[in-house]
Amino acid sequence: MGKKPKKQQSGATPAIVALEKAGTVFSVRSYEHDPAAPSYGEEAAEALGVDPGRVFKTLVADVDGELTVAVVPVSGSLDLKALAAAVGGKRAAMADPAAAERTTGYVRGGISPLGQRKRLPTALDASAGTYPTICVSAGRRGLEVELSPDDLAALTGAVLAPIARP
Repeated sequence: MGKKPKKQQSGATPAIVALEKAGTVFSVRSYEHDPAAPSYGEEAAEALGVDPGRVFKTLVADVDGELTVAVVPVSGSLDLKALAAAVGGKRAAMADPAAAERTTGYVRGGISPLGQRKRLPTALDASAGTYPTICVSAGRRGLEVELSPDDLAALTGAVLAPIARP
């Protein structure tokens, strides 16, 4: 992992700007996005040569009427009941994609847990803690950031909980 750049990179996404502003150690990893890829997360893991358990996808759910971010490994799926419990809610359903894009400021397949327009309650799957670093979207398809799960949790205010299922 590289050190934070001293100057903002041209074309930096809000996620990268947030990491730089916080002084977080991270590295940017890019790949050529294939619009025909069936899964953004699996495409990222394969293109970057990273274990799919270390690449995390950012999903937006509606928990009791409040948009909530779930960050889970691309090798698994989100357990909506576990997400609701993790954030103190009763019911969860996947959010309307347009609402997720509007609220976060990112497009589907490029939603980052960092640098969102509106900071949403966030839950990070507990499996993230088993790795020294994980990859999450940097805010654009084909662009990931690699950082420590502790830094991600601190920057997003995430609760760590078992919210993914294999």
